[in-house]
Order: sequence, then structure tokens, then C-alpha cells
Amino acid sequence: MASHTFVELKTPISGTYQQPTGLFINNEFVEGVDKQTFEVTNPTTEEVICSVSEATEKDVDIAVAAARAAFNGPWRQTTPQQRSILLIKLADLCEKNTDLLASVESLDNGKSITLARGDVGAVVGCLRYYGGWADKIEGKTIDIAPDMFHYTRQEPIGVCGQIIPWNFPLLMLAWKIGPALATGNTVVMKTAEQTPLSGLVFARLVKEAGFPPGVLNIITGFGKVAGAAISAHMGIDKVAFTGSTLVGRQIMKSAASSNLKKVTLELGGKSPNIVFNDADIEAAVSWVNFGIYYNHGQCCCAGSRIYVQEGVYDQFVAAFKKRAEQNKVGDPFHPETFQGPQVSQLQYDRIMSYIETGKQEGATVETGGGRHGEKGYFIQPTIFSNVTNDMKIMQEEIFGPVCAISKFSTEEDVIALGNDSTYGLAAAIHTKDLNTAIRVSNALHAGTVWVNCYNMLNHQLPFGGYKESGIGRELGEAALANYTQTKSVAIRLGGPLF
Repeated sequence: MASHTFVELKTPISGTYQQPTGLFINNEFVEGVDKQTFEVTNPTTEEVICSVSEATEKDVDIAVAAARAAFNGPWRQTTPQQRSILLIKLADLCEKNTDLLASVESLDNGKSITLARGDVGAVVGCLRYYGGWADKIEGKTIDIAPDMFHYTRQEPIGVCGQIIPWNFPLLMLAWKIGPALATGNTVVMKTAEQTPLSGLVFARLVKEAGFPPGVLNIITGFGKVAGAAISAHMGIDKVAFTGSTLVGRQIMKSAASSNLKKVTLELGGKSPNIVFNDADIEAAVSWVNFGIYYNHGQCCCAGSRIYVQEGVYDQFVAAFKKRAEQNKVGDPFHPETFQGPQVSQLQYDRIMSYIETGKQEGATVETGGGRHGEKGYFIQPTIFSNVTNDMKIMQEEIFGPVCAISKFSTEEDVIALGNDSTYGLAAAIHTKDLNTAIRVSNALHAGTVWVNCYNMLNHQLPFGGYKESGIGRELGEAALANYTQTKSVAIRLGGPLF
């Protein structure tokens, strides 16, 4: 264990632990070729936690070469059942190390320890799920003619580049590697520069689980350098990205102009959360609160556009305001904290600028609208009412604890309002009428629709967007298609035809 690729850190939950700071390539932590590093900031204290290696194009080349060697070598010889065993063992190690992984997540991301533990639980479930799929990737025989034998094979794509965001560092890592490794691919993963620490701790478990060197490589660095190198790399066969629509467009262009690598994208959202007159108001308030303030509003599917039918509008706004003001904002390591800080100064400033825009556009601040406390990137849970659909805060993704409420009269009106967005990631409906629930669910242009709940994601259920919210699906059986390609084989059993 080289001391220059580890540092001793401490959290209130884990106590002292060894934090890897190098690039995880070929099952070892190494310094970057140029020996560059960058600082990681604690969003709760605004202080530097440590520095980690900054990958450049040269390091991406090394990681891709390691992934290619593993794909052509030991990983190709690994049976599907053995891939299953390795993924399930990795899940078991994550479960065993829940407190360590969760506390590191809270340290550089700022999310509450309670939610971080929930994330680790979801990581464990996701890895076990895809461990179960690994030996069930099957082709089929196709009966075309008696003198021919036709069959298909589902084969891995090859070396996959994966770029994940900072809002769910461990969970997005699991969503990406689960189907990729289950189907026999190898991976070069770039974590977000704001939140690299938990992925590096996770990397130690990859080696402990027994994955061959080069199968999963995890590098830290900046999107404009390491991320750009991955999306343009001629040795990478497929790229998967979760993040902003703006960057997603750049990745598509880069993939097209290089080797036309396959692309899946899980991008932004501005999801409508619709409350009908007949909804259970108390339950709806609870779910709407969870839908926007979960993970500090830093959620691509956050229910940030709230449409309330006119018959219950005033009642709902009053109840929602009261509920939002009860959210515990503060130290992520306190067990009662629901909302920690935003991830960075950049995000804090961006969210505060949207709040100012909302005020200038004439929306009413029901609660919040300012900084919480004196230190750290904390923002008060904020509710805007009297918002019109043309306002910036109703159209653009804010990615923070800020929501906009608007009144509607008829079902037809709210369907039009809900679909009046360039995004289509998620939506929700609150009603006691099953016919309304199904009718409106079918009419909304969104990849996921929740009824009388919100953010109820599961590794068994596909997740992804319509319109500018992405291409392809994460999770469920559907995600396997992102990482396999179909080969058709035709065998002639008879004699010559010509």
C-alpha cells in the first residue's frame, strides 16, 4: 500500500479510516502520469478534506488499455455464473461496510447519513439483482428452414466508459456497473470531481471481491479533461453518462465524431407533481415534500413543478408550507437531519440566483428563499407560489431545494401544463380515482409516473427519460440491452444452393 495514494481521514460514524486517493487501475491505486491532484471540499464546513489524483488523457489511455486486456483475457474466460458470484460477493462486502461507505458519502457530498445509508442499501440491492441476471443472458434459436440452423447470441459490447454525477455517487456507480459487468463488459468509470471519495473506497471492495485486474477501473478527474477523453476515446466501445442535458449533447457529438460508440444518457428533468381535488391532502403533502426536498433537491427526477387543482390549492399550499418548515436542515451526520448542504459553492450560487430570479419574476415566496446558517452551502427549503408556466423557475432545472406551485382547473389543462417542458424524466399524480390515475399517467410524456407517491425507485424497474431527459433505460432487465449486442448465426445443414 503506497502511502502517496492513501490518506488517513475520520468521520463521526466510521471513526478513522484509510482513504484511497490514487487512480484505481488494474486493481491497484496509482498516481496519475502527471502526478496532478485536486482538492475535495467538505460542503458542510467549506474546508478541504484531502486531495486526490487528477486523471488526464494519458491516464485514460492506461485505464482503457487495462480494460481491453481484461476483456480480451481473463474476463472473457470468466463464466456467467462466476460473474454472478463476483457481483453478489461485491454486494455482500458493500453491505458489510455500510457505515463506512455511507459516512464517506456524507463527508464529501453532504447528504444526511440516514439517506446515505439508504443509498448503500440500494447499491447492495442493485448489485445483487444484476448478479442474478449474469447467468441468464440468453439468445434464441429461430426456425427458418429445415436445411438451416439459426440462432442468436447476446454478446458484450466491450470496453465501456461510464461517467457519473455527484448527487448519488455510489448509487449511480452501481446502476452503471451492475448491468455492464453482468453482461461481460469491462469498465472505465470516472467519478464526479466534487464527490470522488466513496467511489475510491468502493474500489477497494472490488479487489477484495476477487474481480480480475482491469475489469473495473475507477478514475478521478474533471469532466472537461478525463470525461472528454472517455467520450472521444477510440478504444472505448460504449459510453454511458448521467448528468446535465448540456453535457449529454457534448458526449453524443464526441461519440459520433470518434468511433461512433454506442451511447446511453440519463439527463435532466423538470418533473410535474400533480395534486387533484380528490387527493388525500395529508399524504400528498408528505410525498410532494419528499419529491422535491429529498437529497436536498439535487435529484434529476425531483418533483419541482407542482400543479394543484383549484379546489384544494389554498389548503394544500398552507399545509405544504408547514411541512417544509419542519424539515431538519443541518449537519449531515446528525441522525435527525433530512437536508444537508448543497454539494458546492458553484451549485449554491446557481440555486440562489434562481431564487432571486423567481422573486424578480413576481412569484410569491411562501417560505425559505435564503441561506440557512452561517457556514456551509445550506439553503432553506423554498416554496414559490403564484407561478406561471412561462417563468424561468417553472421551466429550467434548478437542482436544489426550490419548487414552484401553480393552480390548474381541469384534467386537460394540467396534462398540457405537465407536458409543457423539454424534459420528460418523471411525473407524479395524487388522486383517489383510479381512472384519473391511469388516464393521466398514459397522457404524460415521462419515463416514470408515480401515483400517490414519489421517488419510489427500484432496481427491478426501468428508469429513464422521454424527450431531452435521455436515451436508453437504467435498471431492470431493460438496462441489459444497453450493454449487449445481438449476433445472428446462420449454419447451412444442406448442400450447395448455387
